Amino acid sequence: MIEIMTVLFLIIGVVIGIWFSNMRFKMQIQDAKRKAQAHLESIKQDAEMKSRQIISDDKEDIIQYQGIANDEIQSQKEENETREQRLDQHEKYLEQMKNRLTKYTDDLNEQANEQKKIQDEIDDILHQAEDIHEQRELTLQSISRIDKNSARQTVLNDTENQLRREKDIEVKYNLSESKVAANKIANDLVIEAIQSGPRDEPRSHIERNINLPSNEIKAKLIGKDEQHIRLIQTLTGTDLIFDEDFPLLLHIVTHDPVRREIVRTTIESLIISRHFTNSNIEYLVNTTTQKVNAALRETGETVVHSLHVGRMHPDLMKIIGKLKFRTSYGQNVLYHSIESAQLAGALAAELGLNTQLAKRAGLLHDIGKAIDHEVGGTHVELGGKLTRAFNENEVVVNAIESHHGDVEPTDPISILVSTADAISGARPGARSESIEEYVTRLRNLENIANQHDGVRDSYAIQAGREIRIIVNPEMLDDDKSKSLTKHVKDQIQDELTYPGKIKVTTIRELKAVQYVGKTKKRNHNAIKEA
Repeated sequence: MIEIMTVLFLIIGVVIGIWFSNMRFKMQIQDAKRKAQAHLESIKQDAEMKSRQIISDDKEDIIQYQGIANDEIQSQKEENETREQRLDQHEKYLEQMKNRLTKYTDDLNEQANEQKKIQDEIDDILHQAEDIHEQRELTLQSISRIDKNSARQTVLNDTENQLRREKDIEVKYNLSESKVAANKIANDLVIEAIQSGPRDEPRSHIERNINLPSNEIKAKLIGKDEQHIRLIQTLTGTDLIFDEDFPLLLHIVTHDPVRREIVRTTIESLIISRHFTNSNIEYLVNTTTQKVNAALRETGETVVHSLHVGRMHPDLMKIIGKLKFRTSYGQNVLYHSIESAQLAGALAAELGLNTQLAKRAGLLHDIGKAIDHEVGGTHVELGGKLTRAFNENEVVVNAIESHHGDVEPTDPISILVSTADAISGARPGARSESIEEYVTRLRNLENIANQHDGVRDSYAIQAGREIRIIVNPEMLDDDKSKSLTKHVKDQIQDELTYPGKIKVTTIRELKAVQYVGKTKKRNHNAIKEA
């Protein structure tokens, strides 16, 4: 019974628990519904408030935009009204212009009609005048018994003869005036060009000797086993020889004036620094070489720009700078070239020729002397080849090749350059070499040639730049003549000091002459001359 009761109570307890659980779930569901309903109400209220706010804001924006639109519409209306007024005014102006143009056109048409009438009257008068002129010519021809063409030709012939006589008188007068004033004009031109020319400057840059200050410096310069002086000779390609009579006098032996300047400057720098080592000698030789080459280009550029001869190749300007270290009979070749350029320019200006081209040719006429110690040939030949290589004007090339008479001048500027060259070399004080020294040099050339067997005579020409040897054809054949030429060349090179190149020419000529006369003996005698 107890067990039944226990089971019954358990069943009742379970039923009651289920009932309470259902009641609690229902209450929770109702509570959730209430909260959901309240939340929905709150959301609905918020949505209504926001919608009312948005509608209010949109109404304000719409009102604002409507106001702006109204203002723009009003502004457009006012602008349209203004444009309509302007268009009305422009139409009125065009109408007025049309009326004025119509009136002006009518006036022009009236004037054109009047001018046409006047032109017709003028044409009638011209036709009448032509008829009268023809009648007058016919009357004159009948009276004078000569036709119109013959009369015209007679007048032309008389006028031509009169003009020819006046021209001859004028030419003769001008020629007489020119002959009288020619010397004065020429002297004035030469004086003006010389006064504006380069000044004579110290010739330290062409010095061939160096005086050492002491025996100590001499010993250091020579070095142990002569290594220092041999190094200088090797680096510069020169020979350094001490004078036998003056032990401190050092001779720089080379035909290249630029190398001589490099050696002179290097040794002077060594004497100043007193630092005689192989490394310092190499450094000074390299530095001095760069400085001298830079100075050559700078000198050439300065000369070209000062003379205003136009653009020139940089390498050619460097070669012009080399002329500073070259002399001819004591005259500096660079200053001689500048002076010749100024003289040629002055003469060209007086004759109405190309002044710039004349100065350019005068500056370059002795350019071959800058390289005649490096390349075989005369300075005239070298100058022509050099300027052609740099595409110089043919007038300049011809002036170079003809200024010593080797070729014929093809342009008046070539003649002016030859004249300027002669004036620059012949003016007082231009060349320090005396007449005695000049004559002595020519005699020395001839004496060297005359001391050889088979030489009949010799002539030094072109200021000692060429020697011509006349040989006896019976004593020397062609091969021996060639050998003689070489011996004379070597002897001149070894024994004489000379500027530039000397051309040695040997001439061998055989002439056979026979005389026909009464004496039989003469018929069989042949006299041979060479």
